[in-house]
Parts: sequence; structure tokens; C-alpha cells
Amino acid sequence: MSNRGVNGAAPRLVNVGHGNVVLANQIVAIVALDSLPVKRLIETVKGSTKLVDATNGRRTRAVIVTESDHLILSSLEPATLAQRLTTDRGAHDE
Repeated sequence: MSNRGVNGAAPRLVNVGHGNVVLANQIVAIVALDSLPVKRLIETVKGSTKLVDATNGRRTRAVIVTESDHLILSSLEPATLAQRLTTDRGAHDE
């Protein structure tokens, strides 16, 4: 598994809030926290190294699932994260 971007370019980073970034090519899904299955998924990995809290103490609004089965909690809305993932501004704006 390589973290290199297309044509060996630097990997693309997506800002997930509060100065935290994630490799764009590692993101599998961005889901809202409001469903019970997502809450159960978080409970199963709580206390392990597979859960990353990037909320900076704020309310969790989205969960990012990565290729390595890590769950990243974000205080940004899923739509905001999706927009950052599909545009070039992801690593620059907060």
C-alpha cells in the first residue's frame, strides 16, 4: 500500500477540522453519526488504536472510515468533508 499520489506526486491531504488532515486516497466512507449502526461501530472500536478523535472536544458530526479500518471522528458535517474531498481546497481551509 503506497501513500504516493498520482504519478509519484505528493499525497493529497483532506482537512477534517481543527488542523487535522487525512490522506484522501485512504478514505473509504464519510458517514453521519445519527444512525445507530454507526454508533455501534464506534462503540466496538472505542478504547483501541483504531479510533481517532479529531473533534478537538467538539460534538462529533461525521465519522470517516479508512482503508485500514480506522474510524476518524470529525466535528464537521459529512457534506463539508465530502466537498473538501472532491475539491482541491481540502488541505487549505478550516
